[in-house]
Amino acid sequence: MERRFFDLGVDVYVKGRWYLSDPANSAGNEVDDIWRFTEGRPIELRDRLRIPIFRPGEPLDIEFAGAGGTPIVSERVASVFRELAPDDVQLFPVDVDGESKNYFLLNATRSIRCIDDAACREVQFFTADEELHAHRAGEYRSVIGLRIDKSKVGGARVFRPWGWNVVLIVDEEIKDALEANGIFGGKFEEV
Repeated sequence: MERRFFDLGVDVYVKGRWYLSDPANSAGNEVDDIWRFTEGRPIELRDRLRIPIFRPGEPLDIEFAGAGGTPIVSERVASVFRELAPDDVQLFPVDVDGESKNYFLLNATRSIRCIDDAACREVQFFTADEELHAHRAGEYRSVIGLRIDKSKVGGARVFRPWGWNVVLIVDEEIKDALEANGIFGGKFEEV
């Protein structure tokens, strides 16, 4: 049986849901590089981060916080990743303003070159001619209808696709475990 993979996102249609801001240090200052939490590589955090609430509302089990899209997950979501994908993620305890429950910053530690350009509905790339983005030449500018080449994934269960790290990919077993645990606020789209 062929493995199936899904883009794990947040359900923006949950009425009255909260919105979280980018991670901050204990003094309340936004961290220097908010994008490092979505690059698909291991990171080192020395200090416990706090997550400010941008708009109060119903807490979700998964939220992609702030402009950087940092994955913040509840204890029950963290436990699924801890059990099923310990080699593919890092989980850092964080303090969400006003919350007594445990939350974690989830960092996918793998980036895999696996996007199937021909199977996607549309892909666009950055070029070396672009003054502002020349350093990103060859990376994806846009991916619509994401499809991956599963033969390139290997044993990974959680990862970011190389060049298009705005999505977090999980395998079907993790999806099923999250759904069985009653994930609130998450949604899945097969890739």
